[in-house]
Amino acid sequence: MKVLCFYTTSFSYTIGEKNHEEAIDAPCPASFAECIVAYIQVEEADELQDVKSREKKLSNHLKWVARKNGTEKIVLHSFAHLSSSKASMQFTRSLFDAALERLQNGGYQVSVTPFGYFLNLKMEAPGFSMARIWAEL
Repeated sequence: MKVLCFYTTSFSYTIGEKNHEEAIDAPCPASFAECIVAYIQVEEADELQDVKSREKKLSNHLKWVARKNGTEKIVLHSFAHLSSSKASMQFTRSLFDAALERLQNGGYQVSVTPFGYFLNLKMEAPGFSMARIWAEL
């Protein structure tokens, strides 16, 4: 799994093109402030492990990034452009659902961008070192 996190002063999206037949109906646009936006590439090799172990690794990393940036707001974004290896949409959704639950139980405000769509993104990220963190988990 590859994760690219940005601390953003503002992040928003609107729906672009539908790119997967399993996508649910187009949800409403959303916007966030003072949050971590995690671009997450779940890979095929992640499916060889159980969801719980991958979710725990992801959640712990996101908590660390959020603490380093002084926020409790996290947006999970499935981003299939950090690796050529891709997990199934079902596994990725399961992992995101489990991470969402763990993070919320830990007091974080968590949102997930819609699966199965290209999104029009707007993002403002300040220029300091902890505002951008990449990890291979």
